[in-house]
Amino acid sequence: MTFKLSSRPARGLRAARFCLLAIFVLPGVPPYEASAANTEEEKGLQIARDARSQDQGFGNFEAAMTMVLRNKKGQESLREVRVKVLEAENDGNKSLFVFDQPRDARGTALLIHGHKDRPDDQWLYLPALKRVKRISSSNRSGSFMGSEFTYEDMTVQEVEKYTYRYLRDEPCGDGLDCVVTERIPSEKGSVYRRQLVWRDKEELRVWKVEYFDRKDAHLKTLTLGEYQQYLDRYWRAGRMDMVNHLTGKSTDLIWTDYRFGTDLDDRDFTRTGLRRVR
Repeated sequence: MTFKLSSRPARGLRAARFCLLAIFVLPGVPPYEASAANTEEEKGLQIARDARSQDQGFGNFEAAMTMVLRNKKGQESLREVRVKVLEAENDGNKSLFVFDQPRDARGTALLIHGHKDRPDDQWLYLPALKRVKRISSSNRSGSFMGSEFTYEDMTVQEVEKYTYRYLRDEPCGDGLDCVVTERIPSEKGSVYRRQLVWRDKEELRVWKVEYFDRKDAHLKTLTLGEYQQYLDRYWRAGRMDMVNHLTGKSTDLIWTDYRFGTDLDDRDFTRTGLRRVR
């Protein structure tokens, strides 16, 4: 199988992993060392560990994100979002998404405290109600602000929360060779039964993810591209495009203005501070 993806940086994109989710991307450990693993499961796990090692040590970053929501008729609506991410040394990262546009969503904020060994904590601040709402594990399959990304998709896919299996190597566009792995969520509340992930062998960047629902139907496909490298080490995608195959809807995330090494700290990621976000 071949799919065309550009590995060239986009013009005008200056600077996720996030969360998103983030979500989503990557020199400590040489890429693609999994060939030394004995079984398909060990090889899949080692690839995931190597990818994480590639991205450790970034500290923090801020970025701007435009969400383009598209219905099955092709009609579009936009969301403008500010994103802040703080790396945690012994736990999952902390992430904050703040909506600036449209006007009726201005001030809405999602705070995520990621964890490696238990479900992430998520809180949503709704300015119209002037209250903070906790997102329970059972509600993380819900749409995030009307997009094709769920609350589960907005969290970092921590290595410890999945089991893995190496599937195959194959070309994946523009001269890239990719390794394809399967990851299965360990948390019972996940909306997904399994996911297939395409990473290029050279840098272990994610180029595509296929999501399968609890009935093992192909639910969504995420494609990533327009990668740029920052601080001579950390790769970030300029685009993340999610297509829902059951509804015909899609959401594009366009990332700009990455800034690493800002003055963020834990005080910027508190539940009580959500009410003061501007």
